[in-house]
Amino acid sequence: MTGPNILLITSDQQHWNTIGVANPELRTPNLDRLAAQGTRFTRAYCPNPTCTPTRASMITGQFPSQHGAWSLGTKLPESAPTIGDRLQGLGYRTALVGKAHFQPLAGTEEHGSLEAYPLLQDLAFWKGFHGPFYGFQHVELARNHTNEAHVGQHYALWMEERGFAGWREHFLPPTGSMDSGAEFSWSIPEEFHYDAWIAERSNRLLGEYAAAGEPFFLWSSFFDPHPPYLAPEPWDTMYDPDELTIPEPTPGEHDRNPPHFGMTQLAEPGFGSPESGHMSHGLHSHLRDDADRGKLVATYYGMVSLLDKYVGRILDRLDELGLADDTIVVFTTDHGHFFGQHGLQAKGPFHYEDLIRVPFIARYPGRVPAGRTSAAIQSTADLAPTFLGFLGEPIPGIMTGVDQHDVWEGTRQAARDHTIVEFHHQPSTLNLRTYVDDRYKITVYQDQEYGELFDLQEDPGEIHNLWDSPGHAELKTRLLLRYVWAELAKEPMWMPRIAVA
Repeated sequence: MTGPNILLITSDQQHWNTIGVANPELRTPNLDRLAAQGTRFTRAYCPNPTCTPTRASMITGQFPSQHGAWSLGTKLPESAPTIGDRLQGLGYRTALVGKAHFQPLAGTEEHGSLEAYPLLQDLAFWKGFHGPFYGFQHVELARNHTNEAHVGQHYALWMEERGFAGWREHFLPPTGSMDSGAEFSWSIPEEFHYDAWIAERSNRLLGEYAAAGEPFFLWSSFFDPHPPYLAPEPWDTMYDPDELTIPEPTPGEHDRNPPHFGMTQLAEPGFGSPESGHMSHGLHSHLRDDADRGKLVATYYGMVSLLDKYVGRILDRLDELGLADDTIVVFTTDHGHFFGQHGLQAKGPFHYEDLIRVPFIARYPGRVPAGRTSAAIQSTADLAPTFLGFLGEPIPGIMTGVDQHDVWEGTRQAARDHTIVEFHHQPSTLNLRTYVDDRYKITVYQDQEYGELFDLQEDPGEIHNLWDSPGHAELKTRLLLRYVWAELAKEPMWMPRIAVA
């Protein structure tokens, strides 16, 4: 089959407003170039603000509550139908380079994991394994963020093959021997940073596909700017904290929020210990001293700019090979990030726009308008059906994301009037769902009477929670009914898809 190539480029845990074209404090010339050549969507959302659930949604076209990988620590079943499987059946070559995270760091006899200890550091195994893996014929994987001890797999092999004998000195024990106190500046030379590895290996595959003349689906999956906040020289000092806008909480904003919001602003919030079984991502103190808050934003921005450089390497290679005009390119991330907004850091059960909204750019010359900005709601669960839509292929009923290809082309205003975001990292602790439409956002919690209701038009900073406002009781009821129907309409095959003409 002859069809467009597909290049999916993702970062990891990137705030939606950390692209230079939208944020003048940041320098991202290559992402700005991509936006100028394609359409930037300003209302794109993840289906779950943690890695495994959303990444599994990207390749299955399903929401986390449907595909089975509903939390960190779970795995996407190997039997799950994926976009790679569909594309292989259409004659596509499929590959993933970088972060997969479809499986946990700890496996069991019943539920084994290729991404678990000790296998992820068995370099002899990885030298002989390149797939298949979830519909990808060829994979080159890693698992660490910056200097984490999870380093191994194909990334470690690549460093050894490049003669970097001392690579372990730049990673934490027990795998490496790096000082665990390192922060902000990473000693690894840039040429051996995993951004360089991902770009080099992606470009090699692009060359192979071009030579073979076969259509391809390549996912170049970067790890930054996910914490720990570490960047190599000169990116660690690229930004001066004194010249940046450092987000600050608004006094009293959590007074009307569910209790776990305010608890994060205490030095000892009393969330319990991991051993108690009541811990979840983000349920800890989010307090940082002022000097650290500025420096971590500066380092985070440096990580974004470094990522941008190597995204540019891949885009340049597409041009050199003459593939750009026949390739759909999408840039996005798995979920957002807090770097001080609302007094929060990193991620957790806090469905502010900062965490659930993501950067999203689509380019396809001649089909997707260049230099356009669209507020049409997107979910990254829509990626798989949208790719099939561009190929003119029927969308499998099991895919509950929606086909957005005509929205990307600008021939249809919207394919969604809402989206759903889930969070169930620890159902015994906090299990929440958010319904968001063009103007409003409502969040409900399992077995709780509290919740959140925000008017994104009048209160874009999400400071005033209207959940208990008597003047908004009718609106809350109406939105709750919409949420119930939206959950029903998510069901595969037998329910009609919600669409806006």
